[in-house]
Amino acid sequence: MRQSKRGQVEPFIAMDVLRMAAEAEAAGRDIVHMEVGQPGTSAPKAAKRRLAEALESQPMGYTVALGLPYLREGIAKLYKRWYDIDLDPARVVITSGSSGAFQLAFTALFDVGDKVGLGEPGYPSYRQILKALSIEPVGIPTEAQNRYQPTPEEIPDDLAGLIVASPGNPSGTMLGKPELQALIEHCQARDIAFISDEIYHGLQYEGRAVSALEISDDVFVINSFSKYFSMTGWRVGWMVVPESHLRTVERLAQHMFICAPHASQVAALGALESLDEMAENVARYGQSRQMLLEELPKMGFTRIAPPDGAFYLYADVSELTEDSAAFAAEILESVGVAVTPGMDFDPHRGAQTIRFSYAQSPERVAEGIKRLRSFMENR
Repeated sequence: MRQSKRGQVEPFIAMDVLRMAAEAEAAGRDIVHMEVGQPGTSAPKAAKRRLAEALESQPMGYTVALGLPYLREGIAKLYKRWYDIDLDPARVVITSGSSGAFQLAFTALFDVGDKVGLGEPGYPSYRQILKALSIEPVGIPTEAQNRYQPTPEEIPDDLAGLIVASPGNPSGTMLGKPELQALIEHCQARDIAFISDEIYHGLQYEGRAVSALEISDDVFVINSFSKYFSMTGWRVGWMVVPESHLRTVERLAQHMFICAPHASQVAALGALESLDEMAENVARYGQSRQMLLEELPKMGFTRIAPPDGAFYLYADVSELTEDSAAFAAEILESVGVAVTPGMDFDPHRGAQTIRFSYAQSPERVAEGIKRLRSFMENR
């Protein structure tokens, strides 16, 4: 049967590495997972309790396309707590993870053939989702001296949109308020739609992440319960949109998804009640982060992006290899540590970079450090 050209997207290399690691585990090997952004902690206790109670009394049928009203209200209260923003809950759209939010945002904002800018290195699925929608992704090479974040002067004027992530994936770097404001104002002056990926907000270690909503209401902001709230497999996220775009997004959501999973929305309500528990998780990530920042340079990984947030370290390994995919495969085979080669995040320079995830427990990260040290000593 025929296949569409737009369906020929590239693989998600981190997931390919995860598959290879899983195959090694199936063969009896112990693998330390430092390849994917999969929290080592489970969903919050209150999330699981809320769902267990609801399953006894609710049928878990369809919800309205925009999501449960009280969940939207809870998210609006989170913006007040985190950013002192008075957010109208009507502007909050509950989605099937951030991936569903990206599909809705890209479809609502852009037409076939439009150009959308994204920083490199950056989250690979931006590029592939845009391609699948026949929208042209435009990579913007970013520099270490700019914390691997785009600057206004680097943005082409012929873009229809720009996607920015802070904290970023794979770099973990954040934009300060002046830098974020400069990007938003630059885009708005040129009719470039601005999409802010804030999925790693809450996971920060030195300073607070700034939301684009602190600067402008004329932006799309995307977040999720996957990372900070440790609910990756529950597939529930959210998007904040301008009032002018709400009905468009609602109609698209009705047809594309009907609604986000009802059960996951109920659990998300419990997650919003669990910020103290989540703070304990962040402290554990911080412990792992500190171990890696201390130990990786001793092994030869000396060129690391300044990791303000998320749970990643992005290292330039050009002094160690010219083929990060082969390098990562060698590490996995030799010592059973899975890491992600940079080609996922930067198709032009990624052969010389590696991403380390420290989303697992500090104990497993410490084991990974021990094995990496052995690998580098014997290499």
